Amino acid sequence: MSTKYRRLFKNDQDEGHFWPSFTDLLTVILLCFILIFIAMMIIKSLQIEEMKRTIDQIMGVREQLVSDLKDEFSDSELEIEVDDKTGAIIFNTEILFEYDKAKLKPTSFQFLDAFVPKYLDTLLGSGYEEYIAEIIIEGHTDRDGTYLYNLELAQERAYSVASYILSDEFPYRHIQNNLEEKLTVNSKSFSDFRTDDQGEYSAENSRRVEFKFRLKDEEILNKTREILGR
Repeated sequence: MSTKYRRLFKNDQDEGHFWPSFTDLLTVILLCFILIFIAMMIIKSLQIEEMKRTIDQIMGVREQLVSDLKDEFSDSELEIEVDDKTGAIIFNTEILFEYDKAKLKPTSFQFLDAFVPKYLDTLLGSGYEEYIAEIIIEGHTDRDGTYLYNLELAQERAYSVASYILSDEFPYRHIQNNLEEKLTVNSKSFSDFRTDDQGEYSAENSRRVEFKFRLKDEEILNKTREILGR
């Protein structure tokens, strides 16, 4: 066989060895991707199940905590309201403040001395403390005046309440250390107004102070809950 034909035959043999090897390599790579994808899906499935269990646990804590707060204050003479969904404690600012004022009334101290220990004993007791990320004192106003004026007024009212609770005058000093780590104050001005029984805007009901709590990782869990469609 001439040198020319021997060279062509050799090239054909080399190509014949090359392409099956290359195909095998592609097959192996494809199988690796498939295995990685399957592993990721299994991990994702396990993560979703874990998130579901965590969500159920957190939501169960909220439901039980709201129930305990309602039991504690349903028959109370303090004239406060417990929100059925959030567990927020709501009371009219006239209990604490004169109209358009941010200084606590003399009679308000007796109210806070009676309310705060019961509230915190429920919120930070019975195994709930590890779930509580934040305790919020939130001020709300009516629509009289500008938004910024009422924003400042509501903030000052919430701060006045927090300032007394954390002061030397507050008689229950043993709860202050735990409270300092979690307590914040907030103002909503008149953005979250309330209505009367007829569904009409009520200035009197809108003027209020709320004690609220936030559970740990609640925002992440709520977003996860939306993603999971629950």
